[in-house]
Amino acid sequence: MKNLPIGYYGAVMGIAGLGLTARAAAPLFPGVVRAPAYVTEPIVLAGLLAFLILFPAYLLKVFLHPKAVKEEFTNPATLGFCAALPVGMTLVAGGVAPYSNVLGDILWWGGAGLLVAMQVWGVARVLQGGIELAQINAGWMILFIGGIVVPGGGIALGHYEASRFLFGVSAAATPFVMGLVFYRAAVGPALPEMLRPSWFILLVPPSLIYAHGLTLYPGLAFLDNLLFFGLVLGAGLLVYARGFLRWPFGVPWWAFTFPLDAFAYAAARYAQESSSPQWRVVAALALALAAAAVLICLWKTLRSAASRRA
Repeated sequence: MKNLPIGYYGAVMGIAGLGLTARAAAPLFPGVVRAPAYVTEPIVLAGLLAFLILFPAYLLKVFLHPKAVKEEFTNPATLGFCAALPVGMTLVAGGVAPYSNVLGDILWWGGAGLLVAMQVWGVARVLQGGIELAQINAGWMILFIGGIVVPGGGIALGHYEASRFLFGVSAAATPFVMGLVFYRAAVGPALPEMLRPSWFILLVPPSLIYAHGLTLYPGLAFLDNLLFFGLVLGAGLLVYARGFLRWPFGVPWWAFTFPLDAFAYAAARYAQESSSPQWRVVAALALALAAAAVLICLWKTLRSAASRRA
């Protein structure tokens, strides 16, 4: 229990995000997915189950090993990944929204409130200083830019103004945080191989500022450029990760999943509004890649857990 990292909530984000993305993309492929509910809802349910397993487990860690929890929330290298908990809650809320507004509201408001509290703490921690360049990582984007994720569930539950607030705060912070992370990537020491999947988090801001930005602020056609940038960035990330099978497996591998979900969601959104069939191909490939990432990480996680028990 002491060694259960809060970063495992990246699994909740990856699985729930895939289910929500599959829901959004299903209308693009009516001949392939005849009954979307048979495909999408089990994935959404798996995300809920992952949350129901990890949430009480981490609460137990809070009571049994408070020093280890304090280290995660104060160490700049792990601070950003702590926000995977509230962001994952809002994604699960979006998944259960069609079935229970009450449960969806509890999860979404709980996640949104916790995210804001963590963002305030994160700003205070940064202003304290003493942070080394090597401690800055892409996980900071989960914390400071995570609000661009929450409108997915918030709008489904009718929390439009709260979604605009959370989205606006994080969208405004995006240029500063992404700039800092890119600077760290360019001039800082290379990440250990196990942590390298976390660079895929760079794919989330252009994807979801485009997709959720158009929902919250209809008519902003220039946001399309973010999707185009995300496509080129994603291609660069795939080239960078071409040897990923040689990287040691660990919790950071789940950082492959939600960013690919986010790009697939954005591509599906664009394909539905575009008359170009090429974008349907892009959306299909992106969704297949996201599904493959979730399956690989899930398989490796279960195999790792089984080997430890043995």
